[in-house]
Amino acid sequence: MPKMKTHSGAKKRFSVTRTGKVQARAAAKRHRLTSKSRRMKAEGRSTLILKDMNAKTILDNFFPYLSGLRRNNRKRQRPAAVKKEAA
Repeated sequence: MPKMKTHSGAKKRFSVTRTGKVQARAAAKRHRLTSKSRRMKAEGRSTLILKDMNAKTILDNFFPYLSGLRRNNRKRQRPAAVKKEAA
């Protein structure tokens, strides 16, 4: 079985944190900036953490070797959350 390839466009646009969250840059920052508010331009400087459903799609389809990362972290975090609620 040959190695699966990471989508080359996705690896330029997204990064995955150590906890398995997917980061992306903000949109609407390339042109026509004079008509955009100062707040919109300021918030566009930082990266975004994608929602779980979008992150799952990106990990499963474009990052074949990272697709299990998000699911494994959820399994590890659940027991700790249950213990805190019980205490």
